[in-house]
Amino acid sequence: MATLTVELTASARGGSLAASYTPGVFDTSNLFHVSSVLNRQSIAQHGLDWTRMGAARGIAGSRRPEVEGIFVCRGEEDAEFFLQINNTGGPVDLWSVDGIDEGLLLDNGNGFVYLPGRIPAARVRLVRSDVPPQHGF
Repeated sequence: MATLTVELTASARGGSLAASYTPGVFDTSNLFHVSSVLNRQSIAQHGLDWTRMGAARGIAGSRRPEVEGIFVCRGEEDAEFFLQINNTGGPVDLWSVDGIDEGLLLDNGNGFVYLPGRIPAARVRLVRSDVPPQHGF
């Protein structure tokens, strides 16, 4: 399969970063991550990294990471649930996550799963942006 390099704008100052995309790979992902739009630049540049995504509260409203890892949703229905409970205080983005071994996911004790590690920018893709909060925040 061919790999295509895509250039993304990382800041208003004209900075850019490179990410690779393999056609057909992201299209089959069934893992997603929901995050505040305030974390978008960090995610585009560094990937999903709980130590860098502190620009807004978490989806459940927490002010600091609940775990040392990245929560992911298994499938579109789970992602819709997290979009509905948005407690970030503003709009959110939906990211597709690719190339993760689901056997590495851990349950947080409440039925939600997370990867105990960081996810590189090359494995995430913004699929929906500026999704308004459901609770009128």
